[in-house]
Amino acid sequence: MASRNGVAQRGAVKLDRPVSFRTSSFKSRLPPSQSPGNGSAVRRSSPALFGSAGSKDDHAVPGRVRVAVRLRPRNAEEMVADADFADCVELQPELKRLKLRKNNWDLDTYEFDDVLTEYASQKRVYEVVAKPVVESVLDGYNGTVMAYGQTGTGKTFTLGRLGEEDTSDRGIMVRSMEDILADISPETDSISVSYLQLYMETLQDLLDPTNDNIPIVEDPRTGDVSVPGATIVEIKDQHSFLELLRCGEAHRIAANTKLNTESSRSHAILMVQVKRSVLGREDDVSSENGDPSHLTKPFKPLVRKSKLVVVDLAGSERIQKSGSEGHMLEEAKCINLSLSALGKCINSLAENSAHVPFRDSKLTRLLRDSFGGSARTSLIVTIGPSPRHRGETASTILFGQRAMKVENMLKIKEEFDYKSLSRKLEIQVDKLIAENERQHKAFEDEVERINLEAQKRISEVERNFADALEKERLKCQMDYMEAVKELEEKLVSNQKPNHCLVDGKWNGEGPGLSVSKEATELQELLQNEIDLRKMAEEELKNLKGQLGLYTQSEAGGDAEIFKLHKLLEEEAQQKKKLEEEIIILRSQLLQSNFEAEQMRRCLDRDGSGNGFTGLDSSMPPVRNSYPKDIGNGQKAPVSTLFEQVGLQKILSLLESEDANVRIHAVKVVANLAAEEANQKRIVEAGGLTSLLMLLRSFEDETVRRVAAGAIANLAMNEANQELIMAQGGISLLATTAADADDAQTLRMVAGAIANLCGNDKLQTKLRSEGGIKALLGIVRCGHPDVLSQVARGIANFAKCESRACTQGMKSGRSLLIQDGALPWIVQNANDEAAPIRRHIELALCHLAQHEVNAKDMISGGALWELVRISRDCSREDIRSLAHRTLNSSPTFRAEMRRLRIDY
Repeated sequence: MASRNGVAQRGAVKLDRPVSFRTSSFKSRLPPSQSPGNGSAVRRSSPALFGSAGSKDDHAVPGRVRVAVRLRPRNAEEMVADADFADCVELQPELKRLKLRKNNWDLDTYEFDDVLTEYASQKRVYEVVAKPVVESVLDGYNGTVMAYGQTGTGKTFTLGRLGEEDTSDRGIMVRSMEDILADISPETDSISVSYLQLYMETLQDLLDPTNDNIPIVEDPRTGDVSVPGATIVEIKDQHSFLELLRCGEAHRIAANTKLNTESSRSHAILMVQVKRSVLGREDDVSSENGDPSHLTKPFKPLVRKSKLVVVDLAGSERIQKSGSEGHMLEEAKCINLSLSALGKCINSLAENSAHVPFRDSKLTRLLRDSFGGSARTSLIVTIGPSPRHRGETASTILFGQRAMKVENMLKIKEEFDYKSLSRKLEIQVDKLIAENERQHKAFEDEVERINLEAQKRISEVERNFADALEKERLKCQMDYMEAVKELEEKLVSNQKPNHCLVDGKWNGEGPGLSVSKEATELQELLQNEIDLRKMAEEELKNLKGQLGLYTQSEAGGDAEIFKLHKLLEEEAQQKKKLEEEIIILRSQLLQSNFEAEQMRRCLDRDGSGNGFTGLDSSMPPVRNSYPKDIGNGQKAPVSTLFEQVGLQKILSLLESEDANVRIHAVKVVANLAAEEANQKRIVEAGGLTSLLMLLRSFEDETVRRVAAGAIANLAMNEANQELIMAQGGISLLATTAADADDAQTLRMVAGAIANLCGNDKLQTKLRSEGGIKALLGIVRCGHPDVLSQVARGIANFAKCESRACTQGMKSGRSLLIQDGALPWIVQNANDEAAPIRRHIELALCHLAQHEVNAKDMISGGALWELVRISRDCSREDIRSLAHRTLNSSPTFRAEMRRLRIDY
């Protein structure tokens, strides 16, 4: 595995040429002062820095050093020491801007290519800072990723974290190698790694501690920097690379200072050499008249050699703050001197100076290609929030600002490699010859086997045919004999005479006597029945007479009883009206007391000197639902009314004939249902049934709106959801949704259906009773609040379907897709309203997790939305879910390859 860095391969011819970048993020972003239209020339490095002649510089691609700033969160010591002070920096990531606090009223503003807050994930840091550089390296360019900042601000965490305890903490080194290994071909490409440290101006090998003085060599013709003698390890998989990093980190020098318990005392440099084989087409062949012909020369074998350098700089520190002394003091001096030399070089490059002091330090010599050279460079500057270290923070920010002015000229390095191609072709020819011989032998054996089998089958068919022909002949003979015998028997039977009838009369006397006897018996039975009927009619007549006499005697008493019943009913109705009026008056009284208490508090706050001028502005708005406790500890009016009147009495008012009483009662029930503690009592007392009856029987818009809201509150409980479905609630809600035009009513209905969509057990019944169709019909309203509830219901339904498919409880296409919900989902997947967009993005991710839905989603345009969600969604969990879904689906991956979507 390990080898020494030697001389370049003999017989290879170098070629430098530019190649277009993969994504738009690689485009150079020049400052306005350096644009061609302003007349000031962009700085170009000398040929010695690039290693090519002047004619090849014209093909170089300009690329400015990109700088991102990352803020470390406060540590435990800063939370105590700086508890009374604000952070010295203020981040504006959406504007890519940073404000440095000079004092309590003055701030300095700086702009960077990217601004990463203390909450930025390691994955986002990698994608912003290092991924464009890694992709350039895979395209054949050299690349550098470097971290600069005060000690203890998180440089090593950003670059070298292995993520053994938490994979999300993996740093730039680990993630870069993951992408490189995923993109290369093990058969044709290779990766080799060296891991070094610059300690007290001595270059040491972290993979071989005995190799502690490695020279730095510069090619006078090309200007390339190499470190012959460094250990080079071939990398085949991620595991071997992690073992290499562990070995290097174990040998890296660190110490405990006042500013950092594990302060790096050396600059760590990870060098990754990538060698890739590609095919390049030569120029078109020109005809005699100068016009290019359509004939082209064959492809030429090329080898691209690129290098990725990841530099973890030691942190700059002030001696009086770090408390370094003795040998640690000497280490700090060397660190600060090398960082100072790097700063001077960057200042010279930013100011287009004629001389750049690269030879002042070994660090600047190693980074010569990274600043002002031919490498694509990304710099991340790390800062801390503590106001005690404002000076170090300001120095770090200014370093990043100057680095943004440095312009590199990027070039690809390719070599013709005919020898390796020849070796590969020879191996392929040998394989083809051996394969041809094997196939020829197998073909001859197969032909012989087929001939033998054919002869055997022909013989067997001939025997079977002869046997079948003989059987058929014997069968025909037997059938012929049987037919002749049957015809003879019929002929004999037709010749016999029939002696059954004589002149059309039967022999003997006949059955006439028995028939007359039966008729006589029937007549006797009929006469007996007639006599019995007459006796029954006489008995009935006597009973009717007796009943008439009894009715006359009771008529006077019934009239008195009827009058008493009527009086009792009038008294009951009067009592019911009085009770309803008492309940309404109590509710109004409690409401008045609540408003008076609020007015008194407002007057107390305004003071006696303000009078009544500010009364209206300080009055709080009256709400439909009251808090559980009011100010001085009294109970809310709805709860007080609930205890004083009783739930059963309130539910009885839902059936009142007075419209105002009915509306007031349903509002009270809706407010009670908003509290989970009351829901069980309401359902047990028959409140759910009464609310569903209101939806079924009343056409008043207010009653239906409030009843739907109360049902939505009850539907948040899983047990209540099954009761609602069992009593036909979804059908009533669907009917209400179809008839209603008021946005608030539709919002309540959509909320109730959305809560029911979240129950795994009710999916099939919900769809069969029109729940999904009702949701899709509600979108006609167009109100954002209504659409948000519709999107929530679809997301809940899709989530339950995804869970059922994962558990093997469901198969087949999604019910949402079958009911035509996909076009609306795709149309609103990028809605401006965040709640609608978030729910629909979740629904798309859950639908895409089931492979059977993939074709419908591709034809419906959902694939593009999934790609957008995986890249641009503001929520990390949804973005990750979309990313995993696209990677796990063979159908989606095939379609993305067909559409050439770079993912």
